[in-house]
Amino acid sequence: MFGPEGPSLRELTVQALSSVERGYDLLAPKFDHTPFRTPDSVLTAVTVALARGGPYDEGLDLCCGTGAGLGVLTELCRRGVTGVDFSAGMLEVARERGDAARNADAGPRVGWVRADARALPFTAAFDLVVSFGAFGHFLPRELPGLFGQVHSVLRPGGRFAFPVVAPPRPSSPGYWALLGFDAVMRVRNAVRRPPFVMYYRTFRLPEVRAALVEAGFEVTWQPLPGFGTRRDGSPRVRMVVAHRPPE
Repeated sequence: MFGPEGPSLRELTVQALSSVERGYDLLAPKFDHTPFRTPDSVLTAVTVALARGGPYDEGLDLCCGTGAGLGVLTELCRRGVTGVDFSAGMLEVARERGDAARNADAGPRVGWVRADARALPFTAAFDLVVSFGAFGHFLPRELPGLFGQVHSVLRPGGRFAFPVVAPPRPSSPGYWALLGFDAVMRVRNAVRRPPFVMYYRTFRLPEVRAALVEAGFEVTWQPLPGFGTRRDGSPRVRMVVAHRPPE
């Protein structure tokens, strides 16, 4: 559907009718050939922005998928990088990518853990947690608990960072495309179990900030240069940075 190496419409339909975990297991081999993968331009911009606050020792890629965030963390972290995801298929692809990266450059050690982000199997072991493109898989009511898990695995003074793209204006085709997609997913989840949670319009900055503060974070955000601004002057892409206060 997205090109000769991407998934077909039939494959995407089978994925959408599965659970989130099973769907991504099926999609994993072709995921990097879809628009769902975070663009390299965003990954690079986040790396540059976070480098100003480094260095970091240990990094965690939350909901790492096929490991797009691997390059960000291996650039920034001196000792170790861990990817966590609950899809075994996505982790298999990520592990293959990580092995290739280690062959090309020694860098920090890299490890992979299969786990649910809502129940992370770590202590306060990380200086930096990043996440790319995963939050549509969590309902708004789940965000305080999810962010609480991130808070618990960060060392005091650690950071949790992720990019956020400004939502399209109601006058744009993109707005109606996302609205239509979310409506289709809600109908699908109303008539079929298990649900496939993937909504593009439920992750809103005011609610996100409130959930981060509730989890114990101090929250700032900054525009990512290179992506421009909208007509009202607001950035098209910004990076949210949540700090766990030093103890």
